[in-house]
Amino acid sequence: MRKALWVLTAAAVFSAVLLASMPRIPQDPSYHQFVDTRTVLGVPNGLNVLSNLAFAVVGLAGIWLLASRGRALRDPRERWPWWVFFAGVTLTSLGSSWYHLAPSNASLVWDRLPMAIGFMGLLAAVIAERIDVRVGLWLLGPLVLLGLLGVLAWDASERAGAGDLRLYVFVQFFPLLAIPLVLVMTPRTYGDSWAYVVVLGLYVLAKLAEIGDRAIFDHLGGVVSGHTLKHLIAALAVAVLVWMLGNRVGAWRREPAVAPGGPSASVR
Repeated sequence: MRKALWVLTAAAVFSAVLLASMPRIPQDPSYHQFVDTRTVLGVPNGLNVLSNLAFAVVGLAGIWLLASRGRALRDPRERWPWWVFFAGVTLTSLGSSWYHLAPSNASLVWDRLPMAIGFMGLLAAVIAERIDVRVGLWLLGPLVLLGLLGVLAWDASERAGAGDLRLYVFVQFFPLLAIPLVLVMTPRTYGDSWAYVVVLGLYVLAKLAEIGDRAIFDHLGGVVSGHTLKHLIAALAVAVLVWMLGNRVGAWRREPAVAPGGPSASVR
């Protein structure tokens, strides 16, 4: 476990040094120019706005699961980083909806703040599960603060006329490096590690859909854009995590998650 923590620290330092050595990265103004600007049900940019309801559904499902069965986890303290993650997902539904109503750097801040909370909550949850619960809980606060700082520092730099996304890039993409490292280097705590692989794959697919916003829209005859699909695919990734946690605490099973005298064998 200690070795995994040292490798994770080295990866963080290397990534930070690499980004710091790069020129600053301003926000590309063309990012806000989404292909699908149709009004749906009276909502401008309708599908890009309304597709965020999927984040509210899966985020609230995760919160409900933790509130009702979270203590049935192997170590009940593991639920705290998951609380942060699902809260970030739920708030993303609001922040992203606000952004897509009138895309701009100013509104994008409210999209990225809850996403940063979610990214860091998930990283802390994996560390708590696979390395050490105490380490994951200890890192939870600093990681969330780092995530928020990444967004606020970018916003301040844009307002000062020297936009720089480098810290936010670290916040968004370091978990994509760190989580696989932790999974590979540590023994399984639960029998569902494959779910994390599915989630990472779906996230990559969501980013590809985002990049292919116009190409997907044109290829599908204007039915749906890549960015709308990005929201739905990312929400599906969160749904996989809700399902994973539900199996861990027995929420989707007939037998109780906790038997008299301690956790049931099914939870283990």
